[in-house]
Amino acid sequence: MSDVPVTASHAAAGEPPRLPPTEQITLGGGCFWCTEAVFLEVNGVLAVQSGYCNGHTLQPTYEDICTGETGHAEVVQITFDPTRIALADLLRIFLATHDPTTLNRQGADAGTQYRSGIYWHHAGQAEVARQVLAEAAAAFAPRKVVTELVERQNHSPAEAYHQRYFELHPRQGYCAYVIAPKVAKFREAFAAHRRT
Repeated sequence: MSDVPVTASHAAAGEPPRLPPTEQITLGGGCFWCTEAVFLEVNGVLAVQSGYCNGHTLQPTYEDICTGETGHAEVVQITFDPTRIALADLLRIFLATHDPTTLNRQGADAGTQYRSGIYWHHAGQAEVARQVLAEAAAAFAPRKVVTELVERQNHSPAEAYHQRYFELHPRQGYCAYVIAPKVAKFREAFAAHRRT
């Protein structure tokens, strides 16, 4: 949020700078390293945090998640400025940069933790998501979109070493061969939404 200008009138009046309105949505699109890397490039996104949600274990570790027994999905929690990017556009980017038609799988990553999901924070988000999912259903037909749409529950951040993983390890094998093509796809298909 450091890009918020402090105007002269604020400084003269001794008022704090006005911060942009923010909203959060939580998305699961397979490995959170992939999803995070895409959304860090989206104009209007203020923060992206990898984490886990909608399982039954409290404060799970990555090792817990990998067993597939906690019920959690690997997710990113996105904080965004809705005056700069609409939730519907975020969801269109999300659905175009992973495969929402594969159940509990993204490429070689298999297991319920890799399921496709939109985890809403308030009912208005659920309504927008239903509309965008209906668009996706038509676009992907005859394949069926299996993205779950449920309220976000039992969310916790992932360990520090998972945060900004692609940015910090671009030459690591998984990053170079799996994540980089997803980022490239976003840059090509959604150039108007790319952070400059």
